[in-house]
Amino acid sequence: MEEAVDDGVAEQRERLTESLRVYGGHHAELGRRFAAWLGLHSTDATAVLEIAAAEERGAPLSPARLSERISLSTGATTALLNRLEAAGHITRAREHSDRRIVTLRSGGHIHERADEFFGPLAHRLDTAMAHYPPQLLEQFEAFMTDLNTTLDSHLREQSAHTRTAPTAGDPGG
Repeated sequence: MEEAVDDGVAEQRERLTESLRVYGGHHAELGRRFAAWLGLHSTDATAVLEIAAAEERGAPLSPARLSERISLSTGATTALLNRLEAAGHITRAREHSDRRIVTLRSGGHIHERADEFFGPLAHRLDTAMAHYPPQLLEQFEAFMTDLNTTLDSHLREQSAHTRTAPTAGDPGG
């Protein structure tokens, strides 16, 4: 008979999960504060940050990809982009040889404002991470990649299930 030896691993995983939940809450609160600081709705600020971050990675977003990233319908994303473009926060460009493809770009002031708002935090986070050896940070990167892959997979499955789930009035539900 095999006896499961726990050695506190389950409790450690629970603590890690709770820490990640707290981190997620802090991240969401920072997003809300950034939105308020810019005078934008939180969804608009999230979109602006997604557009700016994609630009920084060298992979600008299309409206469809932004819609996926922020979980809005195509129509809601179009309305959001119209608001952001009218306010000068973003531009839509046709940079590809296929002129049907639209690329989203953030206004120059967005990078400046984001740097002003998030710069002090970035410095503090860099200082905090500097205490850890590169090998441990590599392990943490792998850990976070695994967690994000798992969450992405779960969300895709949940979306597929939600689309096929019977509604309350259906005979199957």
